Amino acid sequence: MEPANRAFDGHTVAVPGGRMLETPGRPALLRSAAVLLLKALNVAALLLLVLIFAMPFVWMLSTSLKTLPETMIFPPEWIPRNPVWSNYASAWQTGPFLHYITNSAVISVSILLLQMLTIIPAAYAFARYRFVGSGFLFSLVMVTLMIPTQLIFLPVYLELSAFKLLNTHLGLILPFASSAFGIFLLRQAFRQIPEELVEASRLDQAKEWKIIVRIMVPMVKPVLVTFALFSFIAHWNDYFWPLVMTTNETARTLPIGIAKIREVEGGGTWNILMAGNVILVAPILAAFFLAQKHIIKAFVYNGVK
Repeated sequence: MEPANRAFDGHTVAVPGGRMLETPGRPALLRSAAVLLLKALNVAALLLLVLIFAMPFVWMLSTSLKTLPETMIFPPEWIPRNPVWSNYASAWQTGPFLHYITNSAVISVSILLLQMLTIIPAAYAFARYRFVGSGFLFSLVMVTLMIPTQLIFLPVYLELSAFKLLNTHLGLILPFASSAFGIFLLRQAFRQIPEELVEASRLDQAKEWKIIVRIMVPMVKPVLVTFALFSFIAHWNDYFWPLVMTTNETARTLPIGIAKIREVEGGGTWNILMAGNVILVAPILAAFFLAQKHIIKAFVYNGVK
């Protein structure tokens, strides 16, 4: 028996034993190669993005472990020769850092809790009720997204001063008791929940607050966690508002303390300053890694819907 001609031309050929096999043609091979090339390019692009976003953090961590002369070397060295862990102690001793961290935690968490109490019912009302002026009111909420904080800080400052709330935690919490972005985000998520679920709950005599707590909120949990992370990061890192609303150490937060390192240690002590920045960023990175699963779910949920 003669051996089969295995020409890769996309035709059916005979093989020993009388069996027939379909050989892949040139277009199929080209498509497979193109798919593999696209996957490789996709992985390379993702690695490049990771490198771009990770480099500042790696550089910050590396600089925080260097001696001062090592921070001035050119070309720079990424790996410290002898890591100097005492830089963190030096940064910590430049001010009452435990006090700053406590203030930042209290203010950020309090703002987040107040925002949850306000944005959830507001978003539910805009998503599930049609009342006179609802569209206009929602438009007003959206307009506030376009107003920068720096534009309204003066009237807010005068109002807080009149109520003697400067240099207090309340003065840093109350102006952010609600969030237009949070209302918008949750409204869009609530609108994607089937109306039949809400109607079935109402037929079972469920009150509105039970519908919100037991049905709506659990179904949009990834979106809530994502917003909570964004809110926490924004207010943990907030420098401008605590700077203008405080004049002493009573309610000042961690970003103010990090900025004061340059005053205490001098403008050129980059290793101490970077150590302080690592202390500032560490809780944010921890929160992100804990919530990343919910963030991915939130984007997938909204994307699929």
